[in-house]
Amino acid sequence: MEKKKCPQCKNLILKTSPTCLYCGRPNKFITKEYVNKKWNKDNKNVFDYIFIKKYLIFILFLIITIVIIILS
Repeated sequence: MEKKKCPQCKNLILKTSPTCLYCGRPNKFITKEYVNKKWNKDNKNVFDYIFIKKYLIFILFLIITIVIIILS
């Protein structure tokens, strides 16, 4: 993993760490969008997306099957 120097205490920290382990300075700017993305995970939207995707694939498969039966 890549490391960089903390601008405040000059110790090496990982680029992916949210704060410096030595002085506590934030490595990334903490914004409302960052907090919502990190903590407010909405599983309902993911479930709905997967369900709708499977539903559409089923309908498409059904239509293709019906067309093949009619044309043969």
